Amino acid sequence: MISISVMAVVFGVVFLAELPDKTALAGLVLGTRYRASYVFAGVAAAFALHVTLAVAAGSVLTLLPQQIVQAITGVLFLGGAAVLLMKKDDGDEEIRRPKDQSFWKVSGAGFMLILVAEFGDLTQIMTANLAARYDDPLSVGLGAVLALWTVAGLGIVGGKALMKRVPLKLITRIAAALMLALGVWSLWEAIAG
Repeated sequence: MISISVMAVVFGVVFLAELPDKTALAGLVLGTRYRASYVFAGVAAAFALHVTLAVAAGSVLTLLPQQIVQAITGVLFLGGAAVLLMKKDDGDEEIRRPKDQSFWKVSGAGFMLILVAEFGDLTQIMTANLAARYDDPLSVGLGAVLALWTVAGLGIVGGKALMKRVPLKLITRIAAALMLALGVWSLWEAIAG
């Protein structure tokens, strides 16, 4: 059974954390150079793989006693909030342009870019934490992958327009505040439970 409320929480947290990330900017750059559907296919496949790995890791954490899981996820969420608040703007990263504009070359470039750039990234760690917290791998996985696909789609199709209207700093602060709230909530449950 899929929990819409868990999916919505996961979607919101992962979406806001990923939006100011360098991979959204990389998707934007790829989307301006190549056919958007080809780029999205590769990026979406890489994000699906990352979410699957994160949910599996988070599901393993659920084997621990609940208070320990809540304490671990609380500390990790607080750490994630700190990382977002201290994050400096990295600027645009240069992206290699495949000579061949075929589906496999372009989607492969997008896949490899996300596969490498997102491995062990904050949103992957957050997804594992959320999977451990909610013990609902399907709802967490769907919420996370939909959030990542949405950010990728926005980056590929219209990232520049969004960033002109909503300051990146504001998005980062909202994501950090959500993570801070989840961290405090998880630690409170660990102590009170």
